[in-house]
Amino acid sequence: MATHRSRALWSRVMRSCRLPGFRSSWPRGPLGARHVSQEKQATETHFGFETVSEEEKGGKVYHVFESVAKKYDVMNDMMSFGIHRIWKDLLLSKMHPFPGTQLLDVAGGTGDIAFRFLNYVHEQHKGKQKRQLRAQQNLSWEEIAKKYQSEEDPLGGSRVVVCDINKEMLKIGKQKARAQGHKAGKSYGLAWVLGDAEELPFDDDKFDVYTIAFGIRNVTHIDQALQEAHRVLKPGGRFLCLEFSQVNNPLISSFQVIPVLGEVIAGDWKSYQYLVESIRQFPSQEEFKEMIEDAGFEKVTYESLTSGIVAIHSGFKL
Repeated sequence: MATHRSRALWSRVMRSCRLPGFRSSWPRGPLGARHVSQEKQATETHFGFETVSEEEKGGKVYHVFESVAKKYDVMNDMMSFGIHRIWKDLLLSKMHPFPGTQLLDVAGGTGDIAFRFLNYVHEQHKGKQKRQLRAQQNLSWEEIAKKYQSEEDPLGGSRVVVCDINKEMLKIGKQKARAQGHKAGKSYGLAWVLGDAEELPFDDDKFDVYTIAFGIRNVTHIDQALQEAHRVLKPGGRFLCLEFSQVNNPLISSFQVIPVLGEVIAGDWKSYQYLVESIRQFPSQEEFKEMIEDAGFEKVTYESLTSGIVAIHSGFKL
């Protein structure tokens, strides 16, 4: 924990020295901040249970998700017996977005959170419209029909940006969007952006809500990703993270069946072995709560789900 706190403090100091309005574009060039120090390049981290350099981890994680992208949703269903859908529904329920909400979903390439968000705000806006029409008892049938037909934005101004570092995951997400009838573009409330969670290609104070589901454990510098989440949120904005947690019950804490399923279904034992190891390496609920607080968030809480297999973490930029 001392390491997490020290890195978070140092990152805050470095961020305070950055010139106002300066934003590096993704991907970073050879003179990017992460390449300035040879010493930092040599810093070691974990890739599952394997010790690798920080520079090496990014490439390895990229190749894992490039490999599993096409079977990602099928494997999620198999690994969780479909319960991951309920966990994601609970994340949206906890978010409770209102019409006009600007959402950034990071590491959300397959679109699961984005599509839920769009459906949720559409239903919310439809309900609001119906309540308004019911309140106007004197409207004729023609006037009611005209109001429905003239509705320009069925999302009430809500927008979601899906940001992912992996092109293959974004490709799958776009395919799913088309299949489900979700169109991309400003008028449809959906955008896809190739970007790094550790250096987001967005301005400060831009979004109302930031979500990341089953993605933050894969970034090299979790503290840096959390600080970026804090930066792009508007004052009063909310951070929500759905992630695997540490389970003490040995009957439900064994994930070793996952590589077996990965081999049978996707022909890829190695990638799914990494996913198991990354789950076990991720900080406990309490440790991660402290990391979120170190990034500047307040009113930080978490809720464990399904006996602690996963947890929803929440914090606010106040």
